Amino acid sequence: MNEAVDSFLRFLAIERGLSTNYQLSTQQSLAAFVEWLGKERRVAEPTTVTPQMLTDFLASRKRSGLASASVKLEAVALRIFFRFLFAQKIITVNPAEHLPIPRIERYLPDTLRRDVVEKLLAAVQGDTPAAVRDRAMLELLYASGLRVSELCSARLENLELDEGIIRVLGKGSKVRLVPVGSSACDALRAYLDSARPKLVSRRTGAEIFLSVRGKKLTPQRIWQLVKVYAGIAGIETSVYPHLLRHSFATHLLEGGADLRIIQELLGHADISTTQVYTHVENTRLRAIFKKFHPRA
Repeated sequence: MNEAVDSFLRFLAIERGLSTNYQLSTQQSLAAFVEWLGKERRVAEPTTVTPQMLTDFLASRKRSGLASASVKLEAVALRIFFRFLFAQKIITVNPAEHLPIPRIERYLPDTLRRDVVEKLLAAVQGDTPAAVRDRAMLELLYASGLRVSELCSARLENLELDEGIIRVLGKGSKVRLVPVGSSACDALRAYLDSARPKLVSRRTGAEIFLSVRGKKLTPQRIWQLVKVYAGIAGIETSVYPHLLRHSFATHLLEGGADLRIIQELLGHADISTTQVYTHVENTRLRAIFKKFHPRA
């Protein structure tokens, strides 16, 4: 099984060119399956895997507390893996051919009100290099709806402040152009002119946002910083970087932006992923109707 998994991961990396994050996620899913097979079924060969083993594994993952969305991803990984083994004639029967993909409930994304976003941005005070950086970072997260991984990987050559555009490398190595608002442009200019040069070290790359050691910021550090400023702002709800992305999309929709435009800005491959924000907007509209309409 381990040799089959290694062969499959090489296929994903070399022939399919899929993102590192996707490869890592698939590797973790398959590693969990291989470990379960060895412990629970004493199976080490892909030719002896049965459909019942696959469903039993997914059921055990669900019982262990794994989220429905994660169980679905593992089911997809198993289907693609065994389809690959069958195509390569490593197995003669595909046990995952009819493996059902679990349906998951769609939850409405949390968002921040506009005034709460303003409080968060205003919480960054001071003129130290780190403070100027953090203000630019939060402004860009909200102004352009970037994923935290996209923010970490954003590079100087992809930022056009005069045009108000940033070129983003998103999921699946897909590139998109995203506008940068005027407030974010001002904050970025201040950071690039006065703060970033003070953070540069001998090993600094072309990433826009740098740590105090001159290396690119990590997602974990950005999470920490957002939590810190949310606490300073006195925001009682849980605040995290992706919440600014949700707020970006919701506020655009509230302002009358077309859903297809929001899809492009967010880098969603499927419009159905973006449509969840229409439910957020519908919820807001119903609340306003009930509050103000005399016959509601």
